[in-house]
Amino acid sequence: MEVVEEALNGVKLIRPTVFKDERGYFCETFNSQKLHDIIGAVDFVQDNQSLSQKGVLRGLHFQTPPFAQGKLVRVLNGSVQDVVVDLRKGSPTYGKSYSVVLKAEEFLMLWVPPGFAHGFVTLENDTVFFYKVTNYYNKESEGCLIWNDKDLSIDWQIKDVRVSEKDKKGTVFSNFKSLFS
Repeated sequence: MEVVEEALNGVKLIRPTVFKDERGYFCETFNSQKLHDIIGAVDFVQDNQSLSQKGVLRGLHFQTPPFAQGKLVRVLNGSVQDVVVDLRKGSPTYGKSYSVVLKAEEFLMLWVPPGFAHGFVTLENDTVFFYKVTNYYNKESEGCLIWNDKDLSIDWQIKDVRVSEKDKKGTVFSNFKSLFS
């Protein structure tokens, strides 16, 4: 595994080693020691997976302390535009966003540390999105920034998106009170 790009403060785009030949490929997508060397000591406690059709936007979600989650995300089928926003008020990249296209055939993974809002929009039908988290989901701690907040200026690659009713009620960043340091 190697870090392809250090994005916002702590966010890392990771490429696992992929061995390909005429039979197909082999890829080690999780190795605790290698990830420890890249992102530090983390304990993943849960795996999540979703299937979405083209144009489905999920996010920008986060869990507040003490239930904040780090996420290691990747695409198993299809592609997404993945977006994170730094919510850590003491961070030099507070309020900044980072966007990257993740495609199944490229095997890239994104490490999203605790203290970030996270979302994605699917760029293809039958996109399967998979992620490991470092803390369990807690309903009372869930938060959401509105995906189309003008202050965040996120350039979503798909203009005609389908968003859940819950995500349509996200908070605008100017009204957001960070509990992350």
